[in-house]
Amino acid sequence: MNAVHSIGSMPSEGRFQLLVDAVTDYAIYMLDPTGIVSSWNAGAQRFKGYVESEILGEHFSKFYTEEDRATGLPRRALETAAREGRFEAEGWRVRKDGTRFWAHVIIDPIRDPRGQLIGFAKVTRDITERWKTQQALRESEERFRLLVQGVIDYAIYMLDPQGNITNWNAGAQRIKGYSKDEIVGQHFSKFYTEEDRATELPRRALETAAREGRFEAEGWRVRKDGTRFWASVVIDSIRDEQGELIGFAKVTRDITERREAQEALAQAQAALFQAQKMEAVGQLTGGVAHDFNNLLTIIVNSLDLLSRNTRDARDMRLIESAQHAAQRGAKLTQQLLAFSRRQPLQPALHNPNTLIEGFEAILRRACGELVGMQLSLAPRIRPVSVDGPQFEAALLNLIVNARDAMPEGGELKIATANVTLSEADRASSGLEPGHYISVTVEDTGSGMTPEVLSRVFEPFFTTKDVGKGTGLGLSQVYGFVTQSGGHIKIESTPGRGTSVVLLLPAQNDGEETVDDEGDTARPARDSAGTVLIVEDEPAVMEVASEIFDSLGYDVLTASDANGAIAVLESDATIDVLFTDVVMPNGMNGVQLSRKAYEIRPTLKILLASGYPMSALPAEGLSAGVAFISKPYRWTELADKLRVLRSGA
Repeated sequence: MNAVHSIGSMPSEGRFQLLVDAVTDYAIYMLDPTGIVSSWNAGAQRFKGYVESEILGEHFSKFYTEEDRATGLPRRALETAAREGRFEAEGWRVRKDGTRFWAHVIIDPIRDPRGQLIGFAKVTRDITERWKTQQALRESEERFRLLVQGVIDYAIYMLDPQGNITNWNAGAQRIKGYSKDEIVGQHFSKFYTEEDRATELPRRALETAAREGRFEAEGWRVRKDGTRFWASVVIDSIRDEQGELIGFAKVTRDITERREAQEALAQAQAALFQAQKMEAVGQLTGGVAHDFNNLLTIIVNSLDLLSRNTRDARDMRLIESAQHAAQRGAKLTQQLLAFSRRQPLQPALHNPNTLIEGFEAILRRACGELVGMQLSLAPRIRPVSVDGPQFEAALLNLIVNARDAMPEGGELKIATANVTLSEADRASSGLEPGHYISVTVEDTGSGMTPEVLSRVFEPFFTTKDVGKGTGLGLSQVYGFVTQSGGHIKIESTPGRGTSVVLLLPAQNDGEETVDDEGDTARPARDSAGTVLIVEDEPAVMEVASEIFDSLGYDVLTASDANGAIAVLESDATIDVLFTDVVMPNGMNGVQLSRKAYEIRPTLKILLASGYPMSALPAEGLSAGVAFISKPYRWTELADKLRVLRSGA
């Protein structure tokens, strides 16, 4: 109590001095107007290392570093305090032992009642530990900044709460194409597609990140140059110590290549599934064909037994019709077995022109209505040893590919020629020198790039849309040609078309053979005349040709009205025009009959249709034109022709 009473009885100046002297965490001392130290407390002694007797009368610049003294900082500090009423700063200060500490310094001017400057009050605090902590934090932030800036595989940047970009790393510049100066301050929705901006995906992404703490997705993003890339995007919300949202951290990675690899894997899996499906279909088809052959065996033999004991002409015709149907069924099962690879297909000597002409109707049908097909067959072609059905299948594959390359229509040409290869050709073809025949399929389609051309023979490779091609067509052609001892080459130019050449070894020691349709001697027969059959359905064309042939006519054919007109305008002798009414490519049979009369006024014309005569055009038929309904028998057709040509 005495001590308390003693302090309380002291004047206020004494109590203040006692307070200042007791403070050890702050150096509190006085300076005269020139900067000479005039008082000293315990805190000053602890920080700076000087006792009162050592420092009183010294200039306070003694505590500054040589660098700061060289710049006049002590003088400027006092001038600022005197002029502005206060000087506050942080910086290095020097202890008595020469060591340095980081100080927070305040200098206040002291004035008398008249406002005259009589000195300065100086307060210094050692904040070295705090400075070290802040410096460590700054260094850590700098290292993190350098780390982020050094990452080039990821776009890492910050957004403010509204979505505006506040910083930008090198990875962001590499992936998105914008420099820091171009993009900072812009809204991040700039990187989204128009479709995503229309659905407000950027806004919803930030809302999700703010609500759930994270937003993660993949999608298309847009670079500065307008190109797109497939991105993996993560947006994390950033909050302060009070939990307030202060922005977002956004990480974007370009994963376009990974997506393409995944798509390629999916395509390979689809191709494998397709191959497995075809194998399963083949096995099923083979089983069905086998069982069907068993049934046909029973049917054919039963019919043979019936024919032995039947004498009635009507019954014999019925049996023969059934036998013909059974034979067609047997051919069908052979094709099914060939498809399932259970029927070995043997090579035989063939004239390639004969194979092509015999398959012409199907090839023209495969071309479609928009593609014109032209044959240019060498008149004296050498024979080849090939599997006929395989040759036809290979040719059909090439025709289908050519047709698909001309969706808007075009021209297709099939040509054959005799070829002799020399030793110089061995390097390019891999074939021995000698005689070969070439079969060329040439189109005016879209053509192929060198990259596509280099892969056309790869199994499952296709440029067609999903579901429009197996990618096995040219692989099958390649397999057939090479197994036949030949070579296949393709030349193609984008926008100009493609040419596929099959080289097959010629037989008969290279001796040319007379073409089957050329100079081969044939037995002479009496002809009833020449008929031009116009029919777009190959099977009906075949039957009609057989009937007219059996009636003694020489047969010419066309698959549509345009082809028929070309024949009519030629020098060929034609007595009868037999045409279907309903046909493709615009002109029907009735219109064709009028055009035919303009070209050949004496021509006899017979129209055929599956529709009744009452369904024909209202203007009816011209004179000299007859009509027969489908299905017709050959006897009915013979009667119609007899009446038409006799004029009865």
